[in-house]
Amino acid sequence: MNRPENMGADAIRRFLHAQVACWNAGDKAGFLEAYREAAPRGLLIEYVGRPASDGWAVLEAMWERQNAAVEIEEAVLIVNGNEAACHNRNRLRGDDKVIDTIELYRFERDGRLLVRYFIRQE
Repeated sequence: MNRPENMGADAIRRFLHAQVACWNAGDKAGFLEAYREAAPRGLLIEYVGRPASDGWAVLEAMWERQNAAVEIEEAVLIVNGNEAACHNRNRLRGDDKVIDTIELYRFERDGRLLVRYFIRQE
């Protein structure tokens, strides 16, 4: 994957597809490596409505609590400049329930990645 200074649209798409593929395959090492490559100088994640926090801790907690229960279906991915918006359908494994998310990613030139998750609360 390209370094953040060179994160063009194709590199951003590769990162976003890779992290979903690794999540669905239960490949925690690959999942975290994709983020490390995209965010070598810091990761901040915000669940909209809550304060933003250290992204590495958020990813670890998300993996431990949700990976076994959730499979991600990519519905829409839009990349403009150094930002991306994703609509994902988070399907509960063994259930018909789907939780829609809108995820915003901003890849800073200094190597930081800022992520915001909007989660449908229905």
